[in-house]
Amino acid sequence: MPRLTISKTPKCYVGGKFIRSESARTFPLNDSSGEFFAHVPQCTRKDVRNAVEVAAKAASGWAGRSAYNRGQVFYRLAEMLEPRSVELVDALKLGGATTADAKSEVSATIDRILHYAGWTDKYEQLLGGVNPVASPHFNFTVTESIGVVGVVAPDESPLLGLLTCILPAITSGNSVVIITSEAAPYPAIALGEMLATSDLPGGVVNLLTGFRKEMVPTFATHEHIRAIGGVVNVEDRKTLETGGAESMKRVKIFDAANTIDWQAGDGPKASLYAIADFVEFKTTWHPVGA
Repeated sequence: MPRLTISKTPKCYVGGKFIRSESARTFPLNDSSGEFFAHVPQCTRKDVRNAVEVAAKAASGWAGRSAYNRGQVFYRLAEMLEPRSVELVDALKLGGATTADAKSEVSATIDRILHYAGWTDKYEQLLGGVNPVASPHFNFTVTESIGVVGVVAPDESPLLGLLTCILPAITSGNSVVIITSEAAPYPAIALGEMLATSDLPGGVVNLLTGFRKEMVPTFATHEHIRAIGGVVNVEDRKTLETGGAESMKRVKIFDAANTIDWQAGDGPKASLYAIADFVEFKTTWHPVGA
């Protein structure tokens, strides 16, 4: 009697745990040949709100870690992805990528994690500093994390683009809630399974699969999301910018080409600019001689 294959049941990664969508809805995911592969959770506005609560609880602990420790967590994540690169390559091929392109994307993703690991203890010196002032004061500026950041991942290069949007925010101590690629969600699911066994605290990165039209409006108006970054279409951009203005949050829309290929934009220094998008600047005036 032939053996039946046990199909995988993908789940979202939220708060360090694997969850189904709140509504229990799913949508089918087919492989590159059009054959059914799995049912993927179809998350809703309620899932977004739940993930934001989890992210808010994790934000202070992650922000309180030393820059050195956050860098070590990043290095450890890169170490974990390296031996599991074949699994990530297969996840990308599921969405139609060629073997060569998938291998190249996985390598670039690991390299980008290492790149941001190096930034964790360096961005402060470049973004903060002592300011010359024409008064008897010692004036200096330091950076602080802003809390929960919403991320809308691009459909292009669903693994590299995803992490390129996540890494700037968590480098400075923020936690993130991510709407993964709608067209190719499986690389994010595979990443979540690796994050679960990494040193990154649960709740710092929360991955939601599903349709943007259901979750983007909640991203835009949720008052506990303090900033939004990602790659979106014209309609979603309008929704985010309008909702962001009403709820007093930053909205940073990335160009897909510059997000994935640094050579198309500002090169590696673009990472510093991206980190700066998700920090607050606190300036202190201290009277001299007081």
